[in-house]
Amino acid sequence: IVLYFQGIISAYKNGVIPWGNSSNLGTWSFSGSFFFSVTAITTIGYGNIVPTTSAGQVFCIFFALFGIPLNVILLNRIGQKMLLLVHMCANLLGKSIHRQRMIKILTSSCALILGLLLFLLLPPVLFTGMEGWTYEEGFYYSFITLSTIGFGDYVAGRNPDREYPAWYRNVVAIWILFGLAWLALVINLFINLLENFKEKNPCKRKKKEEKAEKDLIENELDVKLPCGDEKDKECNGK
Repeated sequence: IVLYFQGIISAYKNGVIPWGNSSNLGTWSFSGSFFFSVTAITTIGYGNIVPTTSAGQVFCIFFALFGIPLNVILLNRIGQKMLLLVHMCANLLGKSIHRQRMIKILTSSCALILGLLLFLLLPPVLFTGMEGWTYEEGFYYSFITLSTIGFGDYVAGRNPDREYPAWYRNVVAIWILFGLAWLALVINLFINLLENFKEKNPCKRKKKEEKAEKDLIENELDVKLPCGDEKDKECNGK
C-alpha cells in the first residue's frame, strides 16, 4: 500500500493529475516541454504539467519574465501585419470599386469572420476526431485557450489512451500563437474603429473646429498687439 501511494505521489509530481478527464495528463517529454513553454509565455497555463524542482521553478520564473513581454511584442507585430494586409486589400478593392468606406467595412468583417472560422469554429472539428471530444467540448477548449483562461480540464494531445501523429501537437501550438495574434488584430481593428468614430463624431468635430478658431483669433491678436506689459513704456516711447 505504501508503494502504491508513493507511486501516486510520484505521478502527481510528474504532472499526472488524479482528477478531471484523461486529456489533462502531462509528462516532461520534449513535446510536452515545448507545449508547456508555449502555454507559459502566452499566460494560458493549463497547470497539467508544472516544474517541481527548485532549479526548474527558478528557471520558469526568469523564462516567463522575459518570454511573456517578448511574446506580447511578437503577437502585436503579427497582428499589425495582419491589419496592414487587411488595409492593403481594402485599398486595392477601393481603387476598383471607388467606395472606400464600404470596402474597409467589408474587409474588416471578412477578417473577423475568417478568423472565427480558422481559430474558433473549425478547430473543434479537428479536436473531435483527434481527441474524441464532442464539438461543444472542442469549442469550449478553443475559447478557454485563446482567451488565455486555461483551466486545464481539457488539454489537446495529452490523452494516454490515444496515439497522436507527430505533427499534431506542433500544429496545436502554432494554432495557439496565430489565434492570439488574430485576437491582437481584432483589438487593433476595434481601436481603429473607435478612433475613426471620434474623428467623425459631429460634436467632437465641432469642438475641435471651435478650438482651432479660438486659437487662430488669439494668434491674430498676438500679432496685432506685440507689446506686452513689460514693454509698454518702450512702445509708448515709439
